[in-house]
Amino acid sequence: MAEIPPATVTLVGAGPGDPDLLTLRAARLIGEAEVIVHDGLVSADILALASPRAELISVAKRRSRHSVPQHGINALLVELALAGRRVVRLKGGDPFIFGRGGEEMEACRAAGVPVEIVPGISAAIGCAAQAQLPLTHRDAASAVSFVAGQCKGLTDQDWSGLAGAGRTLVIYMGVATAADIADKLIADGVSPAIPVAVLENGTRADMRTLRTLLADLGEMVAREKVKSPALIVVGEVAAYALAQDVLAGWAARETFGAETDK
Repeated sequence: MAEIPPATVTLVGAGPGDPDLLTLRAARLIGEAEVIVHDGLVSADILALASPRAELISVAKRRSRHSVPQHGINALLVELALAGRRVVRLKGGDPFIFGRGGEEMEACRAAGVPVEIVPGISAAIGCAAQAQLPLTHRDAASAVSFVAGQCKGLTDQDWSGLAGAGRTLVIYMGVATAADIADKLIADGVSPAIPVAVLENGTRADMRTLRTLLADLGEMVAREKVKSPALIVVGEVAAYALAQDVLAGWAARETFGAETDK
């Protein structure tokens, strides 16, 4: 593909953290960018690929604290591009999976700013791969759903059918609401005995993979002091992850997928 011209915004997926998981195009565009507007979850190793002449602008978001509101990020991207700069909007994971890339794309289009999307390895795919946790498996799961665990009105949503026998549920941004998530899934009909894996700091040197059962999820997250970024994977496939089993009696279960539905 051709070089991105000036006065263009490129939404680039930085993947889950390991620079070796960047696409070749993403790595090249990071090195060519005049301005990089990046998330807080983009690793220092990836930012180190930027040109020394590039301007790096952090718009890090954290739970209950946004350094720049989303409408401000949209306006910033447009302003920089209209000033003739070659702008890379660097986003953890993939821009279109819980990355608000769609909103930023719309803002650029509305202002007449050319925009390109460079996909990245999503957190779910990258973290699951390092944990050797197959999101689908002929013997365990033929469907996968991605949901956001911090969304408003969590208890009012209908998650029935998203987890259970033959299905995998991947929950982004769910650490702070892990106990509520477990309660909701159980209330919606998912067995408390279904396996769960929590993937913390996926693909990075300090990655931690923990396995338990749904009934223990909230207590385990608190007990093990799990911190974001972390994914929660609910389903029989969680039993395949290479992990520390943190629930007493887990290893004694003869069949991890047994009694997965009420």
